[in-house]
Amino acid sequence: MLKVPDIATGNDAMSFHNNMNSLKASDNDNSIGTFGNMMIDMLPEDLTFTVFLPSKTAFECDLRLNTSGSLVGEKMNDTYAIISRVLGFSAIPRVLYSNMVPAGKEVSYDSLSGFKLFVSKDEGGVLVANGVKLERVDMRRGKLVVHVIDGVIMDAEFEQSVQPDFDEDDRLKLGTISWYI
Repeated sequence: MLKVPDIATGNDAMSFHNNMNSLKASDNDNSIGTFGNMMIDMLPEDLTFTVFLPSKTAFECDLRLNTSGSLVGEKMNDTYAIISRVLGFSAIPRVLYSNMVPAGKEVSYDSLSGFKLFVSKDEGGVLVANGVKLERVDMRRGKLVVHVIDGVIMDAEFEQSVQPDFDEDDRLKLGTISWYI
């Protein structure tokens, strides 16, 4: 069962966040970030899991989460909901180190939510999960194995819910409107 903490609102909202444990990577890497630590802290420490954790950039670009706006007031509950949903897609209840994935073969696992994760190695030996390359592999915290992925693993329905809503003016600025004759 996932551990979703009670969230305080008002001035005490950040005190919970500031007291969370950080991932202890063997090389003291700081690539996990605030939202990564929040996601990892939702898993029980006494059970074995492998987590394909979005990078700090992926949390910001793909999920539109940032520490200055997503961890304040009413937005804190929305942030936890998003992170717990992503955790369900990107955690498997077993240990999976990069050296356990055979070269040239794809292995599949059911995530906590039942979403299929397909893991393989590309020609250069880089680990890939659901078509997205991993930035960091085989980091540990207790019984957890953490791989940092250069994206977010999610199903199509959830992806649609976190995509920005563009109106016609936005699409014109981005050059994405197709003109029909």
